[in-house]
Amino acid sequence: VQLQASGGGLVQAGGSLRLSCAASGSIFSINIMGWYRQAPGNERELVASITSGGSTNYADSVKGRFTISRDNAKNTVYLQMNSLKAEDTAVYYCTIRHRNRWASESMYWGQGTLVTVSS
Repeated sequence: VQLQASGGGLVQAGGSLRLSCAASGSIFSINIMGWYRQAPGNERELVASITSGGSTNYADSVKGRFTISRDNAKNTVYLQMNSLKAEDTAVYYCTIRHRNRWASESMYWGQGTLVTVSS
């Protein structure tokens, strides 16, 4: 299973970006899809996640500004980021919890995409 993330870049504070992450390969079933981020000197933190049923979870710092969604037919997860702040600057990583036909679960990570918010 491979994850390909895209959509990062440089944006001014108050602006918006949309990240996408497509999973490919030997996909059987994807349970949770999510986004983490890691800023320089900080630990990786969960930004948002979404279950196969559409239930979402957000970090307090992004609630009301970010929206996670997924297209199950395309095995793709999105992160719409609005009202961006300088403190949102980080490398964003997509992740999935994949279940194979033997009900064994594994986590997979994308390569990371850099989001830079200028103040």
